[in-house]
Amino acid sequence: MFWTWWNYRPNPNRPVNLDSVFRVMKETGLDGVILNARSPEEYRETIPIANKNGLEVYAWWWGLNLEHDRDSILKAHPDWFQVNRLGQSLAHTKAYVDYYKFLCPALPEVREYLKDKIRKLCEVDGLNAIVIDYTRFVDVILPTTLWSRYGIVQDREYPEWDYGYHPYLIEKFRQKHGYDPRTLDDPSTDNVWLQFRCDQVTELVNELSEVVHSYGKKMSASPFPTPAMSRRMVRQDWGKWNLDIVFPMIYKNFYTYDVSFISDCTIENVKTANRKTTVFAGLTAFNGSEMFESMDAALNNGAEGICIFTIGSLRDPEVRAKFKTYTDSVRTARAKSKVNPSSTGITAVDTNPFNKTVIMGFIHHRIAAYTSVAKAASLPELRNIDRATIESLTKNPLQANTAEDFISRLKAAASPPRGNPELQPIVDAMINHFSPDINLGQYRLDREFGTTKYYQVVEQNSGIVFHVDFYLYGDLVSGWNVEPQAESYEAYIKKQ
Repeated sequence: MFWTWWNYRPNPNRPVNLDSVFRVMKETGLDGVILNARSPEEYRETIPIANKNGLEVYAWWWGLNLEHDRDSILKAHPDWFQVNRLGQSLAHTKAYVDYYKFLCPALPEVREYLKDKIRKLCEVDGLNAIVIDYTRFVDVILPTTLWSRYGIVQDREYPEWDYGYHPYLIEKFRQKHGYDPRTLDDPSTDNVWLQFRCDQVTELVNELSEVVHSYGKKMSASPFPTPAMSRRMVRQDWGKWNLDIVFPMIYKNFYTYDVSFISDCTIENVKTANRKTTVFAGLTAFNGSEMFESMDAALNNGAEGICIFTIGSLRDPEVRAKFKTYTDSVRTARAKSKVNPSSTGITAVDTNPFNKTVIMGFIHHRIAAYTSVAKAASLPELRNIDRATIESLTKNPLQANTAEDFISRLKAAASPPRGNPELQPIVDAMINHFSPDINLGQYRLDREFGTTKYYQVVEQNSGIVFHVDFYLYGDLVSGWNVEPQAESYEAYIKKQ
């Protein structure tokens, strides 16, 4: 019931004590490890040691996004890579990060190449399942908390991130449906084109599943949080995949930060996954109480088990001991009953973001933080400070969701070794003038576009107008964002 993803990267200069690693996993309460090794030989090296420590081993395998043989395929087959709506190929273009080198799932040569690779893994004795990852298109919509990392806002599908326009795939679509999606005013609104790309990935996965099953092994995957979300965000219609087990990556810190996101996703997954598929929950590992709140949210809403990313984040021995106690108690409770004894029985997701009290609390804090920064920026001792310096200093703190985290991030900006001590006076002024007390008016729906709802709300004391956006990918609250309206923000600073 309890697993972890784990990368095995042997280094001759720093040998890995596999026996110790796997023993810690077992002592923490885990049943198995989804292991990413570089070759069948490395799996053969690790599996006996994992089994000796009572752990089952599944292979964590990157599918369409090349990992270990990226450079050789780029050189030999540059025509295999995905193409975006602008006609740019990943063979020559960077999408977000350098290692995003996804192959086009429609190409017969790609499918045969991947089936050959997976056959070699299936020939490894003791490897009980293949867990495919990165078997999708490039993210047309990134999880919302990653937007600030890349300096982007993806409230809709933009051409540079919209992949699936490989010439072979376009022609395959044209022959079936009679038109070229590139001629549409907005291809993102065409559900036929969306579904066709999803179907290319589904066909590939189900072909791979046939290979895996022919070796008597289980087929599994680590897709995006729900079939509906992943269909829209990365063209993974995984509810149609022939999987034995699914480990959807329900990482709340990538989306809303709220544990209700885990509950909502799990409820949807139980309803919409393939009926032959056992639904687990892939969760971020937290070194504290969040870990157990997250597991409760998944298990109490229908997940059959948990996989954490990763055990290395459970650094505190007391947390690992508590994790072991937790796993033992869940196994005992499940063994006594054929049904989940702690099930909430909830089958419908609340899609009203204003009913999500945790999220609304985070939004309240963000507005308070922006207002406090504006107030501090108008202080006499800060008026001569370059605004770019203040913006750079507060960029990371303004992403915090609590007052404690906001102040901690501000302090870090002026603390060695990474911080700049010369910023200490500015940091002190920011902290001293932070106040959680704000007076918000009524939220007003400004507009809607697709799955995004744009609201405005005025902080009455300052007159600052705030844009508050909610993202409902997959028909659940999957993200939010807060930004002050530039004009009212600047006006408030100037009048202080």
